[in-house]
Amino acid sequence: MRVALLGCGYVGIELGRQLRDAGHEPIGVRRSPEGIERIEDAGLEAVRADVTDRGDLERVPDADSVVFAASSGGRGADAAREIYVEGLRTAIEAFGERDSPPDRLVYTSSTGVYGDHGGDWVDEETPIEPTTEKTRVLAEAEQIAIEESAEYGIAGIVARYAGLYGPDRYRLERYLDGPVTEGYLNMVHQEDAAGAVRYLLAENLARGEVVQVVDDEPVSKHAFADWLADECRVERPEKQSKEERLAEGDLSEPARRRILTSKRCSNAKLRELGYGFAYPTFREGYRAAIEEYRE
Repeated sequence: MRVALLGCGYVGIELGRQLRDAGHEPIGVRRSPEGIERIEDAGLEAVRADVTDRGDLERVPDADSVVFAASSGGRGADAAREIYVEGLRTAIEAFGERDSPPDRLVYTSSTGVYGDHGGDWVDEETPIEPTTEKTRVLAEAEQIAIEESAEYGIAGIVARYAGLYGPDRYRLERYLDGPVTEGYLNMVHQEDAAGAVRYLLAENLARGEVVQVVDDEPVSKHAFADWLADECRVERPEKQSKEERLAEGDLSEPARRRILTSKRCSNAKLRELGYGFAYPTFREGYRAAIEEYRE
């Protein structure tokens, strides 16, 4: 199976490694020379192209499947729309109109589309209620991935990611230094974020569906911070309520809304589909970082 990885970054390179090791043919696509160098350093085939440029995408070979994992680079809603909506639509059209279009397209979204659920559990059947312009863009892109892909006979799949962590993204100091604001953490390790998509593609599952990619155990930020401090053998950090953090008055409106949203994300569907996690909870996922910190 040949897989074009559009926006082959933090998850995409790991996915490429896993596909290659399983005997498939991944092709990493990035628009910057630095991005291409990272793909090549990982031992993967690389093609330089901008996902928003139809002409650029012509340089990408035909593929059996396309994974759209491009990032807006943490910029604002306009940049997000350019990548996640216009870029995704361009990619669907560019590949869908080929003589040999792909069979499937995976779009990597975010659990941020749920909005606030007061700490309740959410799954793929829970109505989404995006509260920021960026999460509204992500929700629109999910619809494009499913509906517009189908117009070309491509099965769209939405992999809805929780918070990504892993090598280079453990961010221990954020929790060890404090203060830590209350709320829930929904997380998935880089290896499982990639592994879940690899599994869905290899097993030909979830065609035309949304699948939530999150580990087994959402955890309160306060409990996680205390556990992490204990494991790292340092003093537990200061805690604060949401009200205390908001009262400081230095948050942007999107950051304020993120603090006010609370939910616990279920991975029951992914488990029922048969995926086995390499890191089922944060306890396994943070072990390497903790050991390095102790050293």
